[in-house]
Formats: sequence, C-alpha cells, structure tokens
Amino acid sequence: MTTHRFRPTRYFNAIGTAEPVLRVADGDTVVADTIDASGLDASEVMVAPRPNPMTGPFFIEGAEPGDTLAVRIDRLTPSRATGWTYSPLALTVLDPAAILERPPVQRAVWVIDRDAGTVRLKDPVRGLEDFAPPIQPMIGCFGVAPAGGQALSTATSSQNGGNMDYRLFAPGTTAWFPVSVPGALFYLGDGHACQGDGEIVGTGIETSFEMEVTFRVVKRTIIWPRGETAQDIFTIGNARPLDQALQHATTEMMRWLGEDYGLDARAASHLMGQVVRYDVGNVFNPAYTVACRIAKSWLTRQ
Repeated sequence: MTTHRFRPTRYFNAIGTAEPVLRVADGDTVVADTIDASGLDASEVMVAPRPNPMTGPFFIEGAEPGDTLAVRIDRLTPSRATGWTYSPLALTVLDPAAILERPPVQRAVWVIDRDAGTVRLKDPVRGLEDFAPPIQPMIGCFGVAPAGGQALSTATSSQNGGNMDYRLFAPGTTAWFPVSVPGALFYLGDGHACQGDGEIVGTGIETSFEMEVTFRVVKRTIIWPRGETAQDIFTIGNARPLDQALQHATTEMMRWLGEDYGLDARAASHLMGQVVRYDVGNVFNPAYTVACRIAKSWLTRQ
C-alpha cells in the first residue's frame, strides 16, 4: 500500500469519463491539493468555468462496474488562512414573500484561525462581533464517473455522488460510491472550513485544502452513495424535489439493513420507524441531498 502525493495543474467542473491523472492500487492513499472557485484562471479548467473545480480523476486498479469504491476521508487541512461565503439566505429556503425583502447578494471573507480552531468574519457585521464557530472541515463535492459516458456538472449530484454538501463527509468518515466505469474515476474538491446544514447561503466557507483519502475496492453493488462514521451508518439520496431524495435514501437504507444486518422489509420498517434520523445536505443546487442515518448502537451485523 502506497501513499501518493499529487499536485494538480488543471481542474474539472464536471465529473465524467476523462483521462486519469494518476493510477493507484486498491488500498493506496492519495494526498491531493484542491482549490475553491476564487481566483481560478479559466484556462486551467477543462470544462466551461463554473464553481467547484475538481481534482482528479484518479483511476483505482481493480474497480469494475458493479463494484463499490470505499473512500476513507483521512484528513482535510485548509491550505489558506481565509475563506469566503455569500449572503443572504438562498431563494430556495425562503418563503416567497420574504424574497421581496431580501438584501443584495454580498461576498464575505472569513479568517481561518488554525491555532484557535475557529473561523470568524474578517469584517464582522453588527451582532456577530464575537461569532467564532469551530473549524469543521468537510468535502462538499466528490464522487465517481457516472454510467453511460455522462459528464455531470459539479453544481449538482446524482447516484455517483457530486455536489452533496453533507456535513458528515468529514475526517473519519468512509464514503461508498457505486462504480460505473473501469477504475471508478474518482474526483474530489469543494472543501469547506465550516458549513451549516443545507448550504443555505449557496456556499460553505470555501477555501483551498490538502485532502488525504484512502481507497478500497469492495466487490458488492450499491445503488446510491453510502457512508459510515464511528457512530452511524447513512445513505444518500440526490434528487429534486426533496421528497424524492428522501425516498432514494430511505430505500437504500432498507437494502443495506437487509444485506448486512439480516433485517427483512418488515423488521427494517420497525427499526427505521423509531430510530432513523434524516439530515439535510444541499438544498441550494439543482439536485437536493437527504441523508438517512441510523446509529450503529441499534444494529447487529449478520
């Protein structure tokens, strides 16, 4: 098992079938630089310039269509001392009447204080002079090439992953993606130093990162992305409207409970009906994200 250090010289604004930048073995670790959209030279982007420039794709030896790629998020280290967000709240999360009173869009700079472990507005607005939430790094957009030769914009998400903006895609989490092309062709980027649920201002605190991930090829088939932390398992649905994303996530969890925990549909419904938790990922971009989450303390693996 090898650790590869990769420094990109070009980026992608779509996740699809492209010439891999690096081939790695099952079990290898990659340490890669990622950037946010600020200051990106359009000549460095291989598709029409849009947010979420991706590093990759990485070809994982042995990954074949029908397999699952497990990606353990080992480390997310901001590589700049600042990040940025937009305000006000997005149109998608406001009542229509409130939109009429919505102030103009502004961009704000945040200071990322790694010594203090906090983020704060560089120029605080009234009432937030002492506001300094903790740094909580996460990956906003990552995934594998979709099936059928598609190239999906990094502004959206689907069964292959993409722009999900789910806060539990953080260090210590293992994300699982369905493999649709040889080598999986894995991309990652869109690092956030901090973000609330939903990415409801259209951004997290966007900044550049050094990201470390470890790959494992699993010979099983899943339909939607899955994830595992020390405490929970979760499944991801990406769609619009929001209820369709919830349906995808719930159905994928029911499958998982049957495959790994020996629960038939009735048993799974009893368990999920009482202890399931739903988290909201992205509700700003074209596809919304819902996570269906269950604490491992309720589960006995078969």
